[in-house]
Amino acid sequence: MPGANQKALEKAKTLGADVLLLDLEDSVAPEAKGAARETVVAALGVGGYGEREVVVRVNALATPWGREDIQAAGAAKPNGVLAPKVETGDEVIALDDAMTEAGFSDDAVLWVMIETPRAILNLAPIAAAARGTRLSAFVMGTNDLAKEMRARPGAARMPFHAALSLTVLAARAEGLSAIDGVYNDIANAEGFEAECRQGLDFGFDGKTLIHPSQIEACNRVFAPTAEEIARARAVIAAFLLPENVGKGVIKVDGKMTELLHLEEARRVVAVAEAIGG
Repeated sequence: MPGANQKALEKAKTLGADVLLLDLEDSVAPEAKGAARETVVAALGVGGYGEREVVVRVNALATPWGREDIQAAGAAKPNGVLAPKVETGDEVIALDDAMTEAGFSDDAVLWVMIETPRAILNLAPIAAAARGTRLSAFVMGTNDLAKEMRARPGAARMPFHAALSLTVLAARAEGLSAIDGVYNDIANAEGFEAECRQGLDFGFDGKTLIHPSQIEACNRVFAPTAEEIARARAVIAAFLLPENVGKGVIKVDGKMTELLHLEEARRVVAVAEAIGG
C-alpha cells in the first residue's frame, strides 16, 4: 500500500490479506518521502489492522531516507521492516542493528527484497545472516530484477527460473519464508492465477500483490486444498497408531510414507488451521 496514500492505508483495514506492506520506497516520489513517513506513522498509531501483520517497506540505508524510516517505524511499532535491494549479509546485519537502535523488539521481523543480480549471486551469505538477526523472509523483486538483467520475462518467466529457484533454496536452507514477486497486469486475472500456481510450484509461501482484486485468487491458490488437508490428517493419524509408533516408513492408503511426509503433513495442517482461525 503506497505510504503517501491515506485512502489506501485506510482501505487496507478491510482487505483479506495476511500481511500489509506500507510502502515508503518505490511508490513514493523523492519529494514526498517525509510526508509519506508521517502518514504511515500516523496510520500505525491509529491502528485497526486486526490480525494482519503490518510491515513497513523502508528506503535502503544507503539513501538519505532509510535510517530515518527505520527510526520512525521503530517508534510506531509495526510488526517489522521490509528492506529493498539487499545484496550482502553485512547489509542484513546493518539493518538489524538499525532496528535495534530504533527500539524494535527482538521478535520484530526483518524481510529483505531479493531484486538484483548481485543479490542472487550472494543468496547463501544473505540467508546465513538470519542466524544472528531478525531476518525471517525473502521477497522477490521481479520488476527490478528484470530491469537489471535486461530480461523479457514473458508469461512463463523463463529468465527468472534460476533466480526464483535459488531464492527458495537459500530461504529453506536457513528456515526463512519466501514470497514471490508482483504481477503487473491487474486486468489479467487468468494470467495472475497462473503465475500464482507457478510460484506455488517453485515452493514460494505466497505472493506480493499490487491490487485488492488479486487477493482472493492468491489466497485460494496458496491455501492447501481439501484433498491435501485430508491426506495430511490421514498421515498424522497413521503415524499415531500403536503399531506404527517408532517406525520411519509406513503405508498410508497404499503409498509409502516416511517421516519427512509426516513433517510436511503437520505443516499443511498448521497452515489450514491458521487459515480457519
